[in-house]
Amino acid sequence: MSVLVVGAGVGGLSIAAILADSGKEVSVVEKNSAPGGRARFYREAGYTFDMGPSWYLMPDIYEKYFKELGLGIEDCYELVRIDPSYRIFFEDGETMDVSSNVEDNIGLFDGLEDGGGDKLRRYLEKAARDYRIAVDELLMRDYDRLVSLIDGRLIIEGLKLPLFGNIDDYISGIFSSDEAKRILEYSIGFIGGSPRNTPSIYYIMNHVDLNLGVWYPMGGMGKVVEKLHELCLERGVSFHFSEEVTRVLSEKGRATGVETTRGVHRADTIVVNADYPYAEMNLLNERDASYDEGYWGSKLYSPPAVVIYVGVSRKLDGLEHHNLYLAGDWSLSFDKLYDVEDPGWPGNTSYYVNVTSRTDPSVAPENCETVFILIPVSDGFQDTEEARERLYRRIVEHIEEVTGEEIIGHEAVKKVFGPRDFVEDYNAYRGTSLGLVHTLSQSAVFRPSHRSRKLRGLYYTGQYTHPGIGLPLVLMSSQILAKHLLKE
Repeated sequence: MSVLVVGAGVGGLSIAAILADSGKEVSVVEKNSAPGGRARFYREAGYTFDMGPSWYLMPDIYEKYFKELGLGIEDCYELVRIDPSYRIFFEDGETMDVSSNVEDNIGLFDGLEDGGGDKLRRYLEKAARDYRIAVDELLMRDYDRLVSLIDGRLIIEGLKLPLFGNIDDYISGIFSSDEAKRILEYSIGFIGGSPRNTPSIYYIMNHVDLNLGVWYPMGGMGKVVEKLHELCLERGVSFHFSEEVTRVLSEKGRATGVETTRGVHRADTIVVNADYPYAEMNLLNERDASYDEGYWGSKLYSPPAVVIYVGVSRKLDGLEHHNLYLAGDWSLSFDKLYDVEDPGWPGNTSYYVNVTSRTDPSVAPENCETVFILIPVSDGFQDTEEARERLYRRIVEHIEEVTGEEIIGHEAVKKVFGPRDFVEDYNAYRGTSLGLVHTLSQSAVFRPSHRSRKLRGLYYTGQYTHPGIGLPLVLMSSQILAKHLLKE
């Protein structure tokens, strides 16, 4: 079987490595000049930035993936646990460090509300049990049709989980302090959702960061990409970079290859890791598309984002590796970002700051810092150079205010990446940074299928498919699809 993969993001690389390891002839076509997609490196003047994903969570999923290729994590990159896991800045000026030690965090919650520590201990014990059920019975499962839900074990185990209701209501039913709830809800942003539209089952994310821990591959998240690329090359995968796919070719109801800016590639099987809506609406004939424009237009997407990369020519001791500013009007921040009728950006918004050089001196010159700032914006954000500069000044000046550190005037490198860049570099539908959010109606069997409904031999992997958003889930998506393809 020959396989052609469209897109060298983590989804494309991870499935290419598995299929090639099984003896298949695999080639990858990528529009950009390097592998990684959103998880690429950006390097300038001695500074190394992860362009997209910056949190290494769910280490067990990475371990399971590389084990399938006969490797331990120690064979792939040096992995270290971060402590403190992250620092939180609240609008009232209070700062809290969330520790890598569970007992320390139980003590922290004791200071937030009466009995907070005992509540957190019980909450995390349940989250650990439910995480295992979710991974084994819900996430690592191929939902190809509604009948997939009619499975005895899935039903039995699923009934043990809080599947209905939203995570904000679930957490509010246990914890009373605003600070406790914000600490436990912030992670929903990593899967593109709002606490009010994300199913309560995603509370298991708190087991992920508070029990399993926050980790970092020395050199940056791009080291995962480099290892996947290396494994592909070792297994004979051929790559065609700076070659954009313009059309998926088909004959008699079957995908037969792709047309690119440089020619035509034929294969028995086509796996698309490119943006799913873009591929369906731009690379296929209308009759061959599984989902039409109306389908994509009716879905709820993660907000666009502006990402700022700053190489700072001084140390920033007021910041940790991971830092979160959580705005006071928590509900308004999310409500405005997800308001379909009147999207907007609240006057005070939450944002995230990543400073990998606090852990890894290799990513910045001596006595300097590599700073990554992520600001969610709404569909109403006008991505002009003037708007970017205003946003840059506003957020960076705010960081200076809450940390007491000087950044402006010490920028050795400065790059702003916005919604129009997501469209240009990744063909991201509506400029979304992550894709479809994890609402109940957009999870499991209700996410776009791994298989084309119209063309035999055409498949999809990546964050739009089950199980969804985030590097570990994308690895799982590729494992699920690879298992099906190899079985076929």
